[in-house]
Amino acid sequence: MAQELHGKKIAILAADGVERVELEQPQGALHGAGATTELLSIHSGEIQARQFDLVSAGTFPVDKQVQDASVDDYDALLLPGGTVNPDQLRTNSDAVDFVKAFVATGKPVASICHGPWTLVEADVVRGHRLTSWPSVRTDLRNAGAEVVDQEVVVDGQFTTSRGPQDLPAFCPAIVEQFAKAPQPVSG
Repeated sequence: MAQELHGKKIAILAADGVERVELEQPQGALHGAGATTELLSIHSGEIQARQFDLVSAGTFPVDKQVQDASVDDYDALLLPGGTVNPDQLRTNSDAVDFVKAFVATGKPVASICHGPWTLVEADVVRGHRLTSWPSVRTDLRNAGAEVVDQEVVVDGQFTTSRGPQDLPAFCPAIVEQFAKAPQPVSG
């Protein structure tokens, strides 16, 4: 069962200010299950990670700029949090368009902490049951989502969690949900 994501390619969309643990731990779980991942961002080079939004926590190399990525190349999408990261993504039309197009495919999408802000901006949460960091919940409600306070919420193609404290439940949940994606894409 350790290779349940073998052959799956996962897009991780993040920008400067990403919460390091919310990118690193899910990515590790995905790799451990046999997936490959690509880090997409709004600029090339590296993105700056943070710990608790305030402390510099190193960098991650960007594999591809989001404007050069195709939703057809990926089996699932991960949107990690951190306050600054999704705030940058939701103001970037290429990132928002990618998320909107990805959700339209019906493929699985996972988001943690402040990550759902980009889903709100893409106008794809209406009628879905989600969770997030407490300060994002009003935005989710205003965008038409049903908001709950649980460590992991799975609703159709969406898997969401509240924050870093939920990573022990979030990581296996995304592996399970991403494994349910239709056959791997070629390429």
